[in-house]
Amino acid sequence: MAGHGTEEHPHGADRLCAAGDRVYSRAVRRGRVPRTDADAVPCLLELALLHPDPDDMDWLVPTSPQEVMTRLLRGVYDEVTDSQRRVGSAVAAFDWYAGLGRQLPALTAAADGTAAIRVLDGLSRIQAAMDAATEACTTEVLTVQPGGIRRESELTEGLHRALALRGRGVRMRDLYTHVARHGQGLLNYLELMGDAVEARTLDEVIDRLILFDRTVAFIPANADRTMALELRHPALVEYFVTVFERLWRLAIPLTAPLPDTGIEGISHREQSIAALLAEGHQDAVIAERLGISVRTCRAHIARLSETLGAASRTQLGVRIAQVGLDRPPGGTSGTNGPGAAPAVVSLPDQGSPSVR
Repeated sequence: MAGHGTEEHPHGADRLCAAGDRVYSRAVRRGRVPRTDADAVPCLLELALLHPDPDDMDWLVPTSPQEVMTRLLRGVYDEVTDSQRRVGSAVAAFDWYAGLGRQLPALTAAADGTAAIRVLDGLSRIQAAMDAATEACTTEVLTVQPGGIRRESELTEGLHRALALRGRGVRMRDLYTHVARHGQGLLNYLELMGDAVEARTLDEVIDRLILFDRTVAFIPANADRTMALELRHPALVEYFVTVFERLWRLAIPLTAPLPDTGIEGISHREQSIAALLAEGHQDAVIAERLGISVRTCRAHIARLSETLGAASRTQLGVRIAQVGLDRPPGGTSGTNGPGAAPAVVSLPDQGSPSVR
């Protein structure tokens, strides 16, 4: 959604100019503005934030903030989804090339002689490498923590490293799934760390990722995480930093509430499940991606069926599309725009029995 008008307005809808902000905000509050108000801000028409009132062409009416937000988030969501696919493809390629290169003395080396890609086999080697990276870190740690509620043992395991980093003034940013919000252990950990750690959550995240000072990254190398890759190649590390930053933009601060779905009786998690159902995923896949159990996932699907009045899985898919739940949850900040209430969506006829 980028503007292509005059040089004075080289921006998109995600970052309006000051004049555009004032005119669009006024249009949202009042319902419409005179066409002359937009003479100084052609960007609003180019970005389809304002459009002519069909009843009076001398006036302009605003596109709803919810629709604008959905457009923006859809574009970013598609970028992140593509990045996630590329991450999986890159890791698979690493495994293949590593297999071909075992006959060489070393896989590859960076300019300073440190291995650009190092395979860490065994928990003790992984722990030692992480401890070394922690000791060398001076500025920033970025982490992605998939799964659901964090176990106390996992939090305790990394606590000594986190406290050492905090003592040196290192800033930390952590990404979790929304489900992690319900874990008291995580809340206790964040309270202990204070403002040294900033946490945000998403419906789903990529696999575990830890970045130190944007110079070294750690990712799992097998399903049970008994092997890891230590990456120091600048291009690879920069790629993972870009993936993290795009996910961070989509995420919601842990201290902020999840956005209202705008549909009575349907929670944010159920909206996420509905979007994945619409993509054709099975219950087990949905549960893994959202960090919940299959049993919990199926309970949410049953509630969705009851709320939407669906008598079968096929009908549930139709109902999901009818009320617009076939898209990812459309909110990143817990609000639907300045001063705007969530859109109220009417449910289809709910006379049909629900699926169990």
